[in-house]
Amino acid sequence: MSFLLLFFIFYKCHGAQPDADTTEHTLVISHDRWDGLLRKYVSASGTVNYKDLLREKPKLDSYLKELSETPASEAWTRNEQIAYWINAYNAFTVDLILRNYPVKSIRDLNSGKPWDDPFIHLNGKTYTLNAIENILREKFSDPRIHFAINCASRSCPKLMNAAFNSGSLEQQLTKLTVEFINDPIKNKIAAGKIEVSPIFNWYKNDFLKYGSLIYFINKYSASKISPDASIIYLDYDWSLNE
Repeated sequence: MSFLLLFFIFYKCHGAQPDADTTEHTLVISHDRWDGLLRKYVSASGTVNYKDLLREKPKLDSYLKELSETPASEAWTRNEQIAYWINAYNAFTVDLILRNYPVKSIRDLNSGKPWDDPFIHLNGKTYTLNAIENILREKFSDPRIHFAINCASRSCPKLMNAAFNSGSLEQQLTKLTVEFINDPIKNKIAAGKIEVSPIFNWYKNDFLKYGSLIYFINKYSASKISPDASIIYLDYDWSLNE
């Protein structure tokens, strides 16, 4: 038997075995547990029944444990990674509220800076909500993400009553962006003047990457805006979204 044939047999038997750690690391998490809680306790308009959800906090804890034990991997698709981080942001925000419920506003927590509280633990690393948001902003550069993450407040883009998933992510992001921009409570759109959420001011540079702010809004607005329309930023209601 030739040397090359012996080498081929050895490689097939030993060299081609998958690395167990790598295989485990690339498993994609299921968001079904989170999806079930959202469908049960979040309304179509995005209000949350925290009082009743609190009774099922152990189910949320189990999902957060799954997030921690199945970290986002570079081997995942772009959409799988985005869905993971958005779901993580929203689930940990709900967790923060439940651990302090009843509370009138998320800004009553951590001396008014709940987004800087390092309470999130994923795969041995500690994160803040701001850190997760910045991963989404800097790595994926899609301004629609701002209408998918929820800050547990009335003026926030609504908490969707379903989990984000890679297969429907594009449609989910577009739908939420359209709904938010055309919500007359959160944005008042007219051809020559727009009064819009301060989100568009706080993260202005994210929207300017794709042209002007008005250009971005026009992509999703039912009413078209003049390029030279005046822009006013509305006040923000930080009351709890319940």
